[in-house]
Amino acid sequence: MHGPNSRLLVSHLEKTELAVEHTPHKGIICDMFARIAKTRLQTCRLPQAFRTFATKPTPTLTDFGFIKTTESFFFCDGGYHPIVIGHRLGDRYRVVHKLGFGFYSTTWLARDNQHSKYVAVKVGTADSDGKEVEVLTRLTDPAAGNQGPGKSMILPVLDHYTVSGVNGTHPCLVTVPTRCSLFHAREASRSSLFPLDVARSLAAQLVMAVAYIHNQGYVHGDVHLGNILLRSPSKFNHCSDEELYEEFGAPSPEVIWYSEPNPSFPSHVYPSMWLGKASDELTLPEAKLILSDFAIAFCPSKELRFESYAPLKVRPPEDRFESQKPLSFASDIWSLGCTIWEILGKGQLFDAWLFTEDDATADQIDLLGPLPSEWWEKWDANRQLSVQRESRSWHQRFEDHIQQPRRLKSMEMLDGKERDALFEMIRSMLLFRPEDRASARDVLDSSWMRNWAIPAFEKGMKEGDS
Repeated sequence: MHGPNSRLLVSHLEKTELAVEHTPHKGIICDMFARIAKTRLQTCRLPQAFRTFATKPTPTLTDFGFIKTTESFFFCDGGYHPIVIGHRLGDRYRVVHKLGFGFYSTTWLARDNQHSKYVAVKVGTADSDGKEVEVLTRLTDPAAGNQGPGKSMILPVLDHYTVSGVNGTHPCLVTVPTRCSLFHAREASRSSLFPLDVARSLAAQLVMAVAYIHNQGYVHGDVHLGNILLRSPSKFNHCSDEELYEEFGAPSPEVIWYSEPNPSFPSHVYPSMWLGKASDELTLPEAKLILSDFAIAFCPSKELRFESYAPLKVRPPEDRFESQKPLSFASDIWSLGCTIWEILGKGQLFDAWLFTEDDATADQIDLLGPLPSEWWEKWDANRQLSVQRESRSWHQRFEDHIQQPRRLKSMEMLDGKERDALFEMIRSMLLFRPEDRASARDVLDSSWMRNWAIPAFEKGMKEGDS
């Protein structure tokens, strides 16, 4: 995304700071926001147009109110479309509740009056390029053939159109409602763990989904727990609006206040509803995922991409050390390996305090060994890497992230044979040089996938059909 989005993110940070302008701890709080802003640029990279806010001077405007956990500070020319529950999005979709929001869009639960079922309508910012719709349409096109189970794990396109409003013309993507992301499922649980067979099945499905999109010629570019969604149960569509509100809660509008009238803003916004389920309560038949968010996906044969937008902890190292070379399918494989590890346990594989790229590189060296010589020579911070730095082995991280958390919660653990097969697979995915990494097909054919992950997926499918 480009153009007005640079203002959009500046607006986000400015107005968040403005909301604390008159508090007794204004200096402390604003300094905190500034540090968070700089950290977010490094740990969760955004397209170039978003980055100007990091060096933006402290704003002097006051009198703006924002509502926590909503998109209240994202309305402007080129930004979000103001939406009111009860109104229609297009001719046939009546808005029932809000599902969520992000930098690129807001997502709403709506009733499809033509087919009498619930759908999710993702409404992009007015300066969105609509690329996600194009990519998803190609990936889910019946003409693409079956290509194995991975195709069913891609977010389906039910409809797409545009709506016009005070902030511009907005692309709308209609798809199926989902429960929540794997990230939020873990956040909602006390253990932050998935039952072991559930974790195996989810990992298998994720690999199948990535293998499918690679086979279709696309790189996802942003594989992490926040972009992996759980499917809603089939009974969901049989609820009336009243039954839905009774079970999940009715919309609760929050008033926005500001010093001067602004037509770009709605009069109020809505907190998102929660359709999810805690990770440790998820059953094997319920563990059906959808890979989402193809806004930055690309086709390497048609588009050269030199920068990864994946979060720092799953970002491939070639983004930093081979920035003159275009990214390839192997960039997804690195992120995929890190994400599989996280699904199986409680912590991330590279879990040091990753506030800078140097921290990330140092942690990768701790686990994977020396960088390629030409990369090491490029790394300005290499002389600062202390020889006394504590190195944490595969076995230690496995114990800390996977086994010990499961042991403490009396949950099933991996035995030695499965551990060794997992290590072999993940190591093949996390080689520094992208050309040396396993392909998605290689990962599917690995021992851990064949003997543990895929059998768990197949077991869940059978139990779901019974």
